[in-house]
Amino acid sequence: MDVGLRVPLTAEIVREGIAVLPARLLLDVVRSLPASQVSLELRAAQQDAELVSGNATFHIRILRAEDFPPFPEPDQGSAISMPVDAFVSTALKVAGSASRDETRPVLTGILVSASEQELRMVATDSYRLSVKETVLESPLQSGFEVNVPARALQELARVAGHVDAEQLQVSVHRNQVLFVLGGVVLSSRLIDGQFPNYRQLLPESFEHELRVAGPELTDVVRRISLLAQKNAPLRLSFNDGELTVSAQTPDVGEARESLPVAFRGDPLEIGFNPEFLRAGLEAIEEGDVLLKLISPLRPGLIEAADESRFQYLIMPIRLNV
Repeated sequence: MDVGLRVPLTAEIVREGIAVLPARLLLDVVRSLPASQVSLELRAAQQDAELVSGNATFHIRILRAEDFPPFPEPDQGSAISMPVDAFVSTALKVAGSASRDETRPVLTGILVSASEQELRMVATDSYRLSVKETVLESPLQSGFEVNVPARALQELARVAGHVDAEQLQVSVHRNQVLFVLGGVVLSSRLIDGQFPNYRQLLPESFEHELRVAGPELTDVVRRISLLAQKNAPLRLSFNDGELTVSAQTPDVGEARESLPVAFRGDPLEIGFNPEFLRAGLEAIEEGDVLLKLISPLRPGLIEAADESRFQYLIMPIRLNV
């Protein structure tokens, strides 16, 4: 009941009917069918459904249709329309920062806010925070703010890749949200509870703000992360005009690489989870990135330098001397 999906298919209907089939078995059978077409027939007396494709015939036992939960219907009158690409790309930017810890369900969602011409999504697992704002070309009829499970929006992104639709209809109910694109309807429950006030988590000022070539820094982090194993942190050491990225794992090895940066002042060394740091840099697909730092024990902020309105806050790891 967390996520539901309804997909219409074109078919030649000889006799109308309803049947419920075991999903995984049906999927495995359909994937293995020898022909491009399949015929289905509900055989009530035998309590099964017959699938025929080419020379292959399958009989699959049906389940009680009365036990299948009713699918929610979208409210066209209150639905809000926006571009599919804008919604999906915004969700994918932040989805990786959502928590997978079900003991804190509020953090497993993405806070989706929409009003006027702005779409904003926020996700955090308490170790990192992603915020993406997208300016919409046309103003929305109304607004909403809901906490949607991250996996529901990831499923929506997968569906959007197979549906030829430019607009997405969003319909918010008391404890559910429905997304309609083309004839496909995806429903998701909403997450109860107060989402953290992410604005309070973003520092108002920083000691250092550095502009770095995004692809170059990302490549360095990827390479050096290979030697950051067994929970070893990635070390970023800043000195005048230089950033050195290093990692060391006992009984495995160590690596370091330097690149020029416009750093001035007392040396600064800060540690980050290599996977989290790499994810934040990879979310900025091109152009320069801004690194904003305060101290080795305060969170750092990664932003896109091209005003794409993406922010990635990451907590540091205390380094052993």
